[in-house]
Amino acid sequence: MSGLSNSGLTIGELAERAGVSVATLRAWETRHGFPAPHRLDSGHRRYRAADVDLVRSVRERRDAGVRLDVAIQRALAAGQVGVPASASVFAELRRAHPGLTPHRLRKTALIGVSHAIEDELVARADRPYLFGAFQSERHYAGSRHRWRELSRAAAGAFVFASFHDPDPTAQPREVPLAEEAVMRREWAVVCDAIELPVALAAWEIPGQDDVPDRERLFEVIWTVHPMAARLAARVCAGIARGAGVADASAVLEALEQEPPTEGADLGAVSSLVSRIVAYVDAATR
Repeated sequence: MSGLSNSGLTIGELAERAGVSVATLRAWETRHGFPAPHRLDSGHRRYRAADVDLVRSVRERRDAGVRLDVAIQRALAAGQVGVPASASVFAELRRAHPGLTPHRLRKTALIGVSHAIEDELVARADRPYLFGAFQSERHYAGSRHRWRELSRAAAGAFVFASFHDPDPTAQPREVPLAEEAVMRREWAVVCDAIELPVALAAWEIPGQDDVPDRERLFEVIWTVHPMAARLAARVCAGIARGAGVADASAVLEALEQEPPTEGADLGAVSSLVSRIVAYVDAATR
């Protein structure tokens, strides 16, 4: 009998309910890792009932002419069935933009890069959407003043950390991360703005419990590509909406539009790179 068993939907059942072919689902999974099944001990795929709405959303966006990888990301970030707690800015940027090469940086250098980006945003960006990931509430405490200043000129600003009692009225908006959330191991500074789109994402390398805090190593990627910055912003806004944070839904809706394709002003990029070099040099002395 067709239907949702205790183990989930078969690929055939998912295809039938979502209005696509099994071959299409297999191709999407091979090329984009979507939809993501779980495997039974027998090796057979099983899917959630919620995946039906996700696949339908992707199919509708594709029918409207949206590129497949963009359609998938939009469906996930727009939270058609909610954004999973394991959503990752670093992973999504690597998946959608494989040309971004990770580099290893100590935390001292990463702080310098982040501060350089933040200061350049103050000087260049007009009403940006801003997102910052700090892992723990303790780490955010040292940057709270900086981000309060950044949020004053932003169209929307959100910070992510292990907040135990987030202030629902705070600016920037405080987004609590569950203990199992992948973002608890990530560091991010994301700015979605016409003048200077930029996304920095870093993943803390495991096994550093005995390493001094400022010596911890991260794998880091960053870019000024407008599509990449918009993708990172959508992932962040989707996580914030999934956490029930005020204003997140409106920001996510605003980010649904395609960004301008001309990219950041070369003068702004040059200024940012110069600032990064100076900050990293100072931070690592």
